[in-house]
Amino acid sequence: MPEIRALSGSSAGAAGVHNRRVVIDAIRLNGALSRADLSRATRLAKQTLSNIIDELERDGLVIAGETVKAGRGKPATPYDLAPNGAFSIGLQIDRHVARTAVMNLVGEIVLRRDSNIRPTDPEAGLTHLLELIAQTRDDLAKLHPNSAKRTVGLGVAMPGPFDPDLKNRAEDEYTMARWQDFPLVDRLSTAIGLPVSIQNDASAAATAEKMTGKAHGLRHAVCLYLGYGLGAGFILNREVFGGRHGNAGEIGMISDLASNTPGAVMERSVALGGFCARFGLDHADEDLFGKIEELLTDRRSDVEDWLSEAADRLAHLARILELIFDPEAIILCGTSPAALLDELVSRVNQIRETSDGGAVGLRILTGHSDPWIVAIGAAAEPISRSFDPNYSALLKT
Repeated sequence: MPEIRALSGSSAGAAGVHNRRVVIDAIRLNGALSRADLSRATRLAKQTLSNIIDELERDGLVIAGETVKAGRGKPATPYDLAPNGAFSIGLQIDRHVARTAVMNLVGEIVLRRDSNIRPTDPEAGLTHLLELIAQTRDDLAKLHPNSAKRTVGLGVAMPGPFDPDLKNRAEDEYTMARWQDFPLVDRLSTAIGLPVSIQNDASAAATAEKMTGKAHGLRHAVCLYLGYGLGAGFILNREVFGGRHGNAGEIGMISDLASNTPGAVMERSVALGGFCARFGLDHADEDLFGKIEELLTDRRSDVEDWLSEAADRLAHLARILELIFDPEAIILCGTSPAALLDELVSRVNQIRETSDGGAVGLRILTGHSDPWIVAIGAAAEPISRSFDPNYSALLKT
């Protein structure tokens, strides 16, 4: 019998919510499981496990499959997650576009919307965002009439840093500085009547990798995020770590000591914002990915130089993050073309194999390359917060 991946349940007095989450998580990781398999994997008593399954089934979160006869034992009924048992909405706010994505309980994206947005006017932007969210909820209600009662929250993702003290770093479109002291979460929550959480775009990308990508089922992983900017999302003990202000992973703000430009930071040399500026591309161009792929195909010397410089910096960052966090995987993902991520991963791994002083370490993996990865991660966050095992679920509130 293959090993079933699962966390252990608890018999502590406040463990009821935690144990429900452990059961849901085990099914998410492994697919449909019988009560006996779940009891063994989670180390919960059979009666406790049966009570949880009965409760989850009544709540519409799990569904029973057809009974399976295996060997000489009693027929077993496998239980799987009910796709329409819960929904969450993700909202990505970027420098020129807003996107919404709706995720169901099993991690499937059931619908998506996008529209242009002006990043310099948060008040007008909020009105636009509320219209986009309302349209998204109307679309969802048409697909699933009971979705309003099963929508667990809205996850928001946008570029950081979030600390208002940093807003004067640059009053420009690049940092979306005017949004930093705008009460976005409170205003959204009041307007839509749902719990609202916020992540930076790198943490959202890590949440997407945790739910549906290369980090699925891993306890510890680092996700390097390559979009307009550069960041890192940290998955520690199966939870995405955000930090005090939600700024964990803002590695793009690290000084670029290899640059000849005073005050240069890493993301200006590595991320798409810097790439577009260097090669005269418009980041808002709908065909941006195609134009980047053409440049990669042409193998121009200046593009080759950029790739080499970016790979050197990424290899250096990957080595530092590996030494600090000791992860199971380092994954390069982002709102970037797959061809670009593949090229950088290949170069980074080659650098690490030849110049890490004999300590090769982890080979970098290629993760999601999708303009929607941040919106998908934003949608995954309320699902994760509501149903994944975490320490806070053991605390009495």
